[in-house]
Amino acid sequence: MGHSKWASIERQKARADGVKGATFARISRAIIIAARSGVPDPAGNFQLRTAIEKAKAAGMPNENIDRAIAKGSGKLSGDELEAIRYEGYGAGGVAVIVEALTDNRNRTAADLRAAFSKRGGNLGEMGCVGWMFEQKGVATLQSKALGKGEFEALDEEALLEASLEGGAESYELIDLEAPGAEVFTDVNSLELLVQTLKDKGYSVIDAELRWIPKNSVEVTDPDQARSLFRLMDALEELDDVQSATANFEMSEDLISASMV
Repeated sequence: MGHSKWASIERQKARADGVKGATFARISRAIIIAARSGVPDPAGNFQLRTAIEKAKAAGMPNENIDRAIAKGSGKLSGDELEAIRYEGYGAGGVAVIVEALTDNRNRTAADLRAAFSKRGGNLGEMGCVGWMFEQKGVATLQSKALGKGEFEALDEEALLEASLEGGAESYELIDLEAPGAEVFTDVNSLELLVQTLKDKGYSVIDAELRWIPKNSVEVTDPDQARSLFRLMDALEELDDVQSATANFEMSEDLISASMV
C-alpha cells in the first residue's frame, strides 16, 4: 500500500461508505485556527487558503466561511480553540494518532477515552506512539476529465519532474473517483509543492499535513479488523477530531469483509 496505509484504507472505505466527509463544524474550526495563526487573508496564508478550498469543496456557504475567518481574526467573539494531539492504541496494540481542535480539553479527552475503551483500545499518554509516525505534507492531484467518465492518463515521467521541482520526496498513484496521485514532501515545503504542481497544470484537489507510519502492523484477524474500523469511525465522527491516523494495513478482502 506504499506510503500511508491508513490513507489507502480510507480511500477504499470511501468507495463503500459514499465518503462521510468532514462536517461544517470541523471545517469551520480549521478555518478559525488558520486565520488565528496567520494573517486573516487567504492570499497571504496558505493554511487558511487550503482550509477555505476544502470548505468550498464540501459545499459550505460563503457566509459560514466568512464568519469563521472573522472569529479567527478576532472580529467576532467565539470559543477559544486549541489544537491538541492525542495518542493511543487500538485492538491488538495498533498505534493511533488523533488531532483535535477543542474548546474543552476535559470533554474531548473523555470522549476519546470512551471511543477507545468501547472498541478494544485505550487512550495513552502523549508520546506513547508518536515516535512511530512522521508528519509529511501531502498534495493530492487528479487527472483532467475528458468527459463521459474518462480521464487523461497521468504521465509519470512528467509528474516526477514537476514533483521534484516542487521539492517532493516521493509520490504514489491513486485511483478513487478518478486517477490521480499523492505527492509527499516535508512539512515546510508543502506550499511550494502545491504552487509548482498548479503552475505545471495539475489539478490539486487537496493539500494537508498527514501523520505517516514509519512501520505498519499487518492485521489478519477479522474480529480485530472490525474493532479497528469501528474505532476509527467513532473517532472521525467526533466533532472535535480533525483527523485520526493508524499504522495498520490489511488485505482488500479483509477490508471489504470488515466494512459489511
